[in-house]
This record gives sequence, structure tokens and C-alpha cells, in this order.
Amino acid sequence: MGTFYKSNNKFEETIALRDVTPADIVRLLDTQSYFDLLNIPYPTTQEGVIERFLSEGLITKNKGTHHITNLGALLFAKDLNKFDNLKRKAVRVIIYESKSKLKTIREQIGIKGYAVGFTGLVNWINSQLPANEVIGEALRKEVRMYPEIAVRELTANAIIHQNFAVKGFPTVEIFSDRIEISNPGTPLIHPERFIDEYQSRNEKVADLMRRLGICEEKGSGIDKVIWSNEEFRLPPPSFEIKQIRTVVTMYAQKDFSDMTKEEKIRACYQHCCLKYAMNERMTNETVRERFGMTKDDSSKASAIISATRKVGLIKRNGYNSQSRKGARYVPIWA
Repeated sequence: MGTFYKSNNKFEETIALRDVTPADIVRLLDTQSYFDLLNIPYPTTQEGVIERFLSEGLITKNKGTHHITNLGALLFAKDLNKFDNLKRKAVRVIIYESKSKLKTIREQIGIKGYAVGFTGLVNWINSQLPANEVIGEALRKEVRMYPEIAVRELTANAIIHQNFAVKGFPTVEIFSDRIEISNPGTPLIHPERFIDEYQSRNEKVADLMRRLGICEEKGSGIDKVIWSNEEFRLPPPSFEIKQIRTVVTMYAQKDFSDMTKEEKIRACYQHCCLKYAMNERMTNETVRERFGMTKDDSSKASAIISATRKVGLIKRNGYNSQSRKGARYVPIWA
């Protein structure tokens, strides 16, 4: 069939498999899913498929010979194991028995390209998450511990923002008290600005994933993660840089009284950023709503706001009110 090839191009443009026929392309890449995800008709001829894939940079052509690019293989491979240089980039999902990594219950390694396997991947992750039984309108139903939209966005982010030059692969690790989603490489922007800024080192991957409906428009994915965690009354997610990996952690439900001071400050800052991104402002009232407090807890909300101001993460939005209860706040960088 084809031969493997390396070049000095950007990772997405580098050839993953050289010297392939149109028949090889259709056999190795899930061309049908490309057209299905874009909701456009599948071409009536093989030439039409090849022409479209050429226009997207999923394949290239030189002197009458076709080559599959990393972009094409990463997103649309039917089996990443067919591409020696890419099979180690498959997403791994690991489920542990408890809060530690001492005992693994199961591990799943994806084989499909990111785009064609994404829905199945996220559905499988959600099926493995703990669920709580709730009663609503006399009906019992199970609700997953973590918001599905947050799991989806963070998994997409781990895929899109990874540094392909760094060894490793996107990983989803499920513990009894948290879920950690990580990717190789460090971010191009500071984690504190994830909510309001966007920068990707893999723009072609990001652009195509957005057009395929797999991830949100630029800069709105983390907003949805924060918003959905607030809706579920979960502790705030953490964004950390660990050596050569970026790790995002969502935590299981915890009562306000059990949250650490650091968690309360992080939740306050994220809430303030979210409000700012929505062209709104954080107040004592919105902080109480974020933590599920009542009006009687306004002093607790004020204490959290004061602590967050003290560490230099937020500031007053002008001097519209001398009362702490009526004051409005914005992130320190606003």
C-alpha cells in the first residue's frame, strides 16, 4: 500500500501515509462521516470525494500520487493503528476504583479518528460516570454526577489544544471523587484566562472540529464548563499545568461547608469571569446563587468576595455602591 513519511511542515500538514490510491483513501478514512457531520450529500463519484478531501487538506496530491495528511488521519481514520506515527495519539479513558490510581477497573483506548469517534467516545465516558438518583415530579431518574456538556467540551479541548510535538496522548481518568481530563503540552495562555481568551496551536484541527459541530466556537467552550458546573452546584474545576501536561479536574458534589477556602476563592473568581464574559457583573446576590445560599448567608458571600479580592483576582467595578451587598465586581484583568 503506502509508505510512511516525515516532513518539516506543520504537524497537521505532515504526510501520515504516502503513495495511496483513491481506493486506499476511502478504505482507510471514514469519508462518509465527513459528509454526514457537515450535513451535505455524499458525492456521486469517488472523484468528488477525493476533490473535497483535497480542498480540506485531509489528503494531498503530488505528481499524480495521493498522500494522507496527519490532519486527515487524526480526524477521520477508521483505525489509527494503521498509521504508525499516530496510533500513540489515540484518546485513553481509565477508570479507577477509588480516589487513587492503585487499582484500575478498566481502560479503553480509542482506535477511530478524533472526529469520527468523538460522539461514541463521549457517550462511553458519560456511561462510566457515577450517577445520583433524583426524584422529580414523582419520577425517579438517574442524573450523571458531572454535566455532559462539560465532559464533552473538556474532552474536545484536550484533543484540540494538545501539543503534537510532545510525547503522550489525551487522557480521561475517572476517580470516585473527580474526573481528570488532560493532554500533552502546556497551554499558550495562562489558565486563569481560559474563560475569556482563546488560542490554539492546532488551528486546522480546531477549525474543522468546530465546523463539524464537535466543539464550540472560539472561546465559548470553557464558559459552558463553568456555567454547567455552577448549575450542578459542583466545586469549581481546576486548571493546572503539570510538567508537560495540562490537566483539568472536575470534582464530585460537595457541600459548601466542606469546600476548602481555596475552592471557594476559585469558584468566586470563575463566577466573576463568567459574569464578565456574559456582559454581566458579579454581586453578593449572584455569589449566593452560585453556592446555593439564601439571603441570610450574605455575610458568608461577602467573606468569599473579600478573600478573592485579597489575593488579587477580582476588583470592584467602579464605586457604584459603598455597600458590600450592592457592590459589583469584575476580574482583576478587566
